[in-house]
Amino acid sequence: MRVTNNMIMSNTKININGNKTNVNTLNNQMTSQKKISRPSDDPVIAIRALRLRSSLSQINQYYEKNIPDAEAWLDVTETSLTNMIKLLTTIHTQCDAGANGTPTEEDRKTILKQLQSLSDQIYSEGDADYAGRTVFTGYKTNSTLTFQADSKEAYNISEYLSADKIEEYNYSYGNVKTPTAADVAAKTAPGTPENTTLHRLRLSYDNITDITGGKISYSYKDTATGQMTTKELNVTTVTTSDLEASSYAIADNDIVFNKDTGEFLMGKTLASNLKSFGATVSVNYDKTGFSKGELRPENYFDCTNNTDAANPIQYTNFENGKRVRQDIEYTIASNQTLVVNTQASTAFNSDIARDLDNLTSIVQSAIDAHSVVDNIKEMKGLSQYSSKDDQEYLESCLAAAQKQADYADHQLQTVFNRGLTKFEGYMSDVNLAITDVGSKGQQLDITKNRMSNQQQTVEALKSDNEDKDLSEIIIDYTSSYTAYQASLQAAAKLERQTLLDYL
Repeated sequence: MRVTNNMIMSNTKININGNKTNVNTLNNQMTSQKKISRPSDDPVIAIRALRLRSSLSQINQYYEKNIPDAEAWLDVTETSLTNMIKLLTTIHTQCDAGANGTPTEEDRKTILKQLQSLSDQIYSEGDADYAGRTVFTGYKTNSTLTFQADSKEAYNISEYLSADKIEEYNYSYGNVKTPTAADVAAKTAPGTPENTTLHRLRLSYDNITDITGGKISYSYKDTATGQMTTKELNVTTVTTSDLEASSYAIADNDIVFNKDTGEFLMGKTLASNLKSFGATVSVNYDKTGFSKGELRPENYFDCTNNTDAANPIQYTNFENGKRVRQDIEYTIASNQTLVVNTQASTAFNSDIARDLDNLTSIVQSAIDAHSVVDNIKEMKGLSQYSSKDDQEYLESCLAAAQKQADYADHQLQTVFNRGLTKFEGYMSDVNLAITDVGSKGQQLDITKNRMSNQQQTVEALKSDNEDKDLSEIIIDYTSSYTAYQASLQAAAKLERQTLLDYL
C-alpha cells in the first residue's frame, strides 16, 4: 500500500493530539488529585463514586448528627432521673426519722421544713428539656409536665385505680384547741378527740369539683366464666366537714367520696371485696383549678381540657385498658432506630406528690397538737388561772389535748412507716428508668463505634475509587510529557522532508 505524505502527516497529528490529551488529563489529575473530572472520563468510577458518596452522606448524618442528638437527649434524661432519686432518697430519710422512735419537737420541725422544701420541686425534674423540647411528655414536647403557675383550667379526667391501692387510714376528729380566757371563765367543754380507721382509695388530685353522674365503675375477671365483668357503684359526695359531723360513720358496704381530699372512703367489706376481685376502678371526674407544680392531666390520664367550652381539647393515653406508648425514635443507623424518650408515667408516679403532701400534713398536725399541749401547760402555771376550778378545767383540757397529741404521734409513726415502703417503690421505678436509659446509652455507644468504623471504611473506599496518588501522577505525567515532546520533534523532522530530497 502506498503511504503518502498526507497520510503520514495526518497520523502524526492524531498521535500528537493523543499525547497532548494524555498530558492534559494527567495535568488535571495532578491539580485535582482525582482520577476523573467528569463522568464520561470513566463511567464505572463515576457510578461507584455516586454510591459511595451517598453511603458516606447517610453515615455522616447518623454519626455526626443523629447519634449526638440521641446522646444529648439521653444525658438530659439520666441527669433528671438521678436528681429525682436524690429527692426521693431525702424524703425516704425523713420517713425513717419519723417512723423510728418518737420525734422531738425540734425533729418534727426539721422534718416539716425538709418536706415543705421538697414539695416545691418534687416534679420539677420532669420539666427538663433538650433543645426546647420537654423530654418526659411523650409527643407533647412543647408542653411541660407540670403547671408552671396557678391555673384556672378545667378538665374532665378519667382515672383508672387498682384495688391494690386501697389502704387502711386513721382519721382523727373532734380536735382540741388552746382555750381562751373566755373559755376558762365559761368552762367551755374542750373537744373530744376521736380516731377511726377506714379504707381509702385516693385520686391523683384533691379539691375535685364533682364525680360524673355520681357513680364509679369497677371491672374484674369472673373466675367462673373467665369473662370481664363490670359493675357500678353509687357514690355520695361529701366534704371533710360532713365527715367530721358524722364522726366518719360509714357502713361496711358503703362508699363516699370526699371531694376536698380526693379520697374514696369505704367500709371494710366493700374494700375486701374489691381487693379480692383484683378490680380496676374507673372514675370520671371534673376538676377546675390547679396549683403550681401539679401534674398536667394530659400527661397521665385520658382527659378533656374544657377551659374553652367551645373548643375542648381531648387527650388519649389509654386504649383497651393499656397505656399508649408515645415513643420518640432517632434513626441511628441504616434500618436501626432507638427510642430516646422516657415517659413521665413510667418514671414519676402520680402518687408521689400526694404522699408527700400527706406526710407534710401529718407532721403539721403533730406539731399543732403538741403546741396545744404546751400552751395549756403554760396556762396552768399562770397566776390568773390558779383557782381550783380553773386548774381542774385546764387539767381536763390538757387530758384531751394530750389524747389528741397521742393520736397525732401514732398517726405520724404509722404513715411515715408506710411511707418507707412507698418511697422505696417510687425509687425503684426511677432506678428502673435509669437502667433503661443506661441500656439505651450502651446500645448507642455500640452503634456509634460501628458507625465510626463504617465511616472510615467508606471514606477509604471513596478515596481509593476517586483519588490518585500524587507521586504516581508525576511519574505518569513525566512519561506522557516526554512522549508528547518526542512526537513534536519527530513531526518537525518529518515536515522538512520533501520529494526533491529523494531526486
